[in-house]
Amino acid sequence: MTEKFDAIVVGAGMAGNAAAYTMAKRGLKVLQLERGEYAGSKNVQGAILYAAQVEKLIPEFREDAPLERHLIEQRFWMMSETSHTGLHYRNDEFNEERPNRYTIIRSQFDRWFSRHVRDAGAVVLTETTALELLKDAKGRVVGVSTDRRDGEVLADVVVLAEGVNGLLGTRAGLRERPRRENVALAVKEMHFLPRETIEARFNLKGDEGVVIEAAGTISKGMAGMGFIYTNRESISIGIGCLVSDFAKTNVAPYELLESFGKHPSVAPLLEGSEVKEYAAHLIPEGGYRAIPELAGDGWVVCGDAAQLNNAVHREGSNLALASGQMAGEAIADLKAQGAEPSKRNLALYRSRLSDSFVVKDLKKYKDFPGLLHHNTQNFFLTYPQLVAKAMENFVRVDGTPKIENEKRTFKSVLAARSLTGLVGDVVKIARAWR
Repeated sequence: MTEKFDAIVVGAGMAGNAAAYTMAKRGLKVLQLERGEYAGSKNVQGAILYAAQVEKLIPEFREDAPLERHLIEQRFWMMSETSHTGLHYRNDEFNEERPNRYTIIRSQFDRWFSRHVRDAGAVVLTETTALELLKDAKGRVVGVSTDRRDGEVLADVVVLAEGVNGLLGTRAGLRERPRRENVALAVKEMHFLPRETIEARFNLKGDEGVVIEAAGTISKGMAGMGFIYTNRESISIGIGCLVSDFAKTNVAPYELLESFGKHPSVAPLLEGSEVKEYAAHLIPEGGYRAIPELAGDGWVVCGDAAQLNNAVHREGSNLALASGQMAGEAIADLKAQGAEPSKRNLALYRSRLSDSFVVKDLKKYKDFPGLLHHNTQNFFLTYPQLVAKAMENFVRVDGTPKIENEKRTFKSVLAARSLTGLVGDVVKIARAWR
């Protein structure tokens, strides 16, 4: 291709689609490259969509977007080998006209979003892999080379939305390859059941939905969490742990997922289901301290490739959408001003992102990922077991004086972890959460 574009977007996930759509709507000449057969073809997992950020891009998205269920209930489980201690929040006000959160199937949603990108005027090339960033004599990025014949394409600026493990930016020396302790590997399955069965098991009606997020012994002492999402006719179940922990323990991810699905609290929810899809996905977990350089001469990075994931609040898609939109708006604004997309000028994107909820939230909880990652045995094994034992002692009635059960629980705390150490961990959590 000898044609030159105002911008090339690498990737057709949430961030890439948001960036391409924003620039195309502003009249820029945009090329989007996606290595999959179609946008979302590499994404078979279920996910949570936060409506507020989508509305900023496509206000009428609810009219035709492939949405599964709007969420009215959130459950948090702390799990031992045979039990869970839960916190549930359910609110009928979430049955509102314009719900706040939905479950979605990413392969379907990304494909829908990509159609809107095309309709906005962008050129979308699928089954096309960007191999290398092209640079001029001064080191400024001026385009990409692809795996197509004569596949060098020029552009004023390149948007890297290639995912957490994208190689384009690292090959060009724009950022380091993510460290294993800053990336989680999540494995997921889709369990298909009749709609009425799902609604009966989760106490739902119509398009209501439930999300369960779980932590504890299910991750075998590694830093990780499990989740269960209700879709219309399927249940998404998955579990993710740090790649560094998988390397240390040699636990196979699929074995971890299988064990989670067989847990006494989970198995009844999946009973009789048919598993049709299995996928693995890398998720950035490093938080604020892992964010790389966001812009340079002729390039910007957004979404997972920029480590923009709020692991504390389990938010990712809205950060990707917001960063993609802000990248697209900054590039379009510079174009309208006749300003070149230099590192200095593209600092406009970095500044807007820093002033937004995306970076402010990540910065506020910047110490939290490190706290959990360096105390995995306590937070994901010892303490969940202690909570489970304390709850069992509280509810079991067998003629034993309650004071004796309380003493046993206290001794368990001292045996598993010194009281000073326990108080220290509580103080650390409070400081990280402040």
